[in-house]
Amino acid sequence: MVGGLYRHVRNPMYLAVVTAIIGQALLLGRPELLEYGIIAGVVIWAFATYYEEPTLVRSFGTDYERYRAAAPGWWPRLRPWPG
Repeated sequence: MVGGLYRHVRNPMYLAVVTAIIGQALLLGRPELLEYGIIAGVVIWAFATYYEEPTLVRSFGTDYERYRAAAPGWWPRLRPWPG
């Protein structure tokens, strides 16, 4: 069963971390924080794409494939996935 923010996006915690870093960069006017946020985002995306998702497919099979097809990884749905 899928609940909470996971009904809108598959990676809400990763997305929140990157959004917070980029938000701080914009709020404080610190280009190095923006650079850090972009690098962190790329590293997190690579981890989720090349390690986490294949591991979840092996562990949960078609259930995870169905969830992955319904819930976007990085751009939240406006309406929650009913699951």
